[in-house]
Amino acid sequence: MPLETETAGLDELAGVVPTQSNWADGVQAGERPAVSVILSTYNQPDWLERVLWAYAFQRHGGPFEVVIADDGSAQATRQRIAALRPQLPFPMIHHWQPDQGFRKCRALNAAIELARGDYLIFSDGDCLPRADFVATHLRLRRRGRFLSGGYIKLPMDTSQALTPAQILKGRHWDYDWLRANRMAANRQSARLRAPPLLARLLDLISPARASWNGHNASAWKTDLIAVNGFDERMQYGGEDRELGERLVRSGIRGLRVRHRALVVHLDHPRGYVRPEMISANRAIRRAAAKAGARWTDFGLRPGPAATGNERDLVGDR
Repeated sequence: MPLETETAGLDELAGVVPTQSNWADGVQAGERPAVSVILSTYNQPDWLERVLWAYAFQRHGGPFEVVIADDGSAQATRQRIAALRPQLPFPMIHHWQPDQGFRKCRALNAAIELARGDYLIFSDGDCLPRADFVATHLRLRRRGRFLSGGYIKLPMDTSQALTPAQILKGRHWDYDWLRANRMAANRQSARLRAPPLLARLLDLISPARASWNGHNASAWKTDLIAVNGFDERMQYGGEDRELGERLVRSGIRGLRVRHRALVVHLDHPRGYVRPEMISANRAIRRAAAKAGARWTDFGLRPGPAATGNERDLVGDR
């Protein structure tokens, strides 16, 4: 997709929320990181702050950058990022696009192009990573594979209890603390207690499909470019899975790491979900499967089928 990204210093952007073009601030000069973490967000600055603090305490993964794919958040998100930037130990790129409906896929494609790492890890701005999250993705990466990670969904009471101060204490991976703050005891939350050897065994024997999960997946940047990234016609509901299905058809198979690479998901309302979004996405996936599609004309680089009206389709939140 053609980028309309402006790079500017924070002083120039102070008090200004762009309305007509996309922009990225905070692009750091210097050595290129081996990995870029891409986080999607929309009007959740409190959750995003918690997630960024969790990434500040990653261990053994080496240098990485964070690219925030912002689908049109209001000024509060930009202000929060600006305040956090000097406190965080990693370079951060904030890509913003105008709020014209659910266009997460377009924001993610822009983030792919901005990312400087050869290897890209994808998650959301409401998913707290365990301290070994980046290191685990890097350790398990393989040529010809993408990684399919897992998550633990938290209720709202537990999510709100996980303040930045608690995250700095590592409470988001403390099973007993989370249970004391109303996290359910079930098979999903039990992953938090699995030692490394058991987690590896569970990944090997799990019947779950190794799908591309927007909250926790990773791949080589070259493989994502080869399938033309995300299909920008797609809105909420399976838009991440569709990318994974094209990767598989192109020979890039999923590797299940859902017990070894984990995030915990902070609860939030989903007022943007519309039945028509999901049905439209299903139709796109069915058509792509029938055609054996490895490439989308509606991705990073528009193809012949991407007429202006189709590619610029937007929908209500």
